[in-house]
Amino acid sequence: MSGHSKWATTKHKKAAIDAKRGKMFAKLIKNIEVAARTGGGDPAGNPTLFDAIQKAKKSSVPNDNIDRAVKRGSGADAGGADYLTIQYEVYGPQGVAFLVECLTDNKNRAAMEVRTAVTRNGGTMADPGSVSRLFTRKGVIELTKAQESREVSEDDVLEATLDAGAEDVNDHGEVFEVLSEATDVVEVRKALQAAEIDYDSAEVQFVPSLEIPVDAEGATKVMKLVDALEDLDDVQNVFTNVDVPDDVLAQLEED
Repeated sequence: MSGHSKWATTKHKKAAIDAKRGKMFAKLIKNIEVAARTGGGDPAGNPTLFDAIQKAKKSSVPNDNIDRAVKRGSGADAGGADYLTIQYEVYGPQGVAFLVECLTDNKNRAAMEVRTAVTRNGGTMADPGSVSRLFTRKGVIELTKAQESREVSEDDVLEATLDAGAEDVNDHGEVFEVLSEATDVVEVRKALQAAEIDYDSAEVQFVPSLEIPVDAEGATKVMKLVDALEDLDDVQNVFTNVDVPDDVLAQLEED
């Protein structure tokens, strides 16, 4: 029966991936709707909407879904929900801090679901301000080194973006991460486009000022808590200051 059990495992993994993709699509669509409601339905005049659409397209969200979200958000079509942005602060295993961003049309539901996920996975809700002070809002742009036309180097990225406000370029293996002030993210993105360097995402995120290293047990628990939070429909982003050292990562991959 080994063949059968292998198929069962594969099917289970595929179902989990499909469910994740469905949740990811829903979150990307929600971002587009909110961006269109806040700044209008024209991406040329609404940089937040432009970037939300780009991210959705990179994640293979169908164009019809994107167009409908823009119309709902801008009021061209009826049916858009009135979303609230809420932020929760959490302490997780081994003192790791979490910022949880929600977009919800039901504040009470979001609060209850986040609290339940946190307490069931070894975390505690923190007082407002106690976690957020550990993070800074930054522009974060991610791009793949292997582009369609060429391989992009760190020097290429720096040369294109320094004058536009880029502060740092981090090498993450196959991907570069460009950091800037939150207010400069659009200019940095435009500078990459002008240099014909394609990017995967450009958005404002919370970047930790100090990272907390964890052991294998802590890393496993942190990832479990992140997964539980990201599984919630109202949760858009989970930011954490966890640092998983390379040797711990290698140990987890072996397990």
